[in-house]
Amino acid sequence: SCIGHIRDGRLRALATTGAHRSPALPEVPTVAESGFPGFEATAWFGVQAPARTPPAIVALLGAAIDAATKEPTYRARLAELGADPPGLTPDGGTSPEAFTRFVRAEIAKWAEVVRISGATVD
Repeated sequence: SCIGHIRDGRLRALATTGAHRSPALPEVPTVAESGFPGFEATAWFGVQAPARTPPAIVALLGAAIDAATKEPTYRARLAELGADPPGLTPDGGTSPEAFTRFVRAEIAKWAEVVRISGATVD
């Protein structure tokens, strides 16, 4: 990751793109703090299943993924990389329903960015 290069002084971080400062680089401001209010762009990962997956299976997978994201070793590794845990549910985890809401919000946000930019597909 870039964090090692930043800590070693080989790279200078100007800003982070999340909504909040990174615990891994607390001295680095966010883009929003640097003069672009409302800016937030982060990488995220998720697990999806086919549309016709039985609800009981989705619930089972969701519970297993939520439990995995709460494991201390997982969270420690995320922190080392400057990444945040899911945080989609009040307890800081995730659920299939919360992930669906998150994905829909991301689609709407980035669709608006594309609309404003005027970008088109050739």
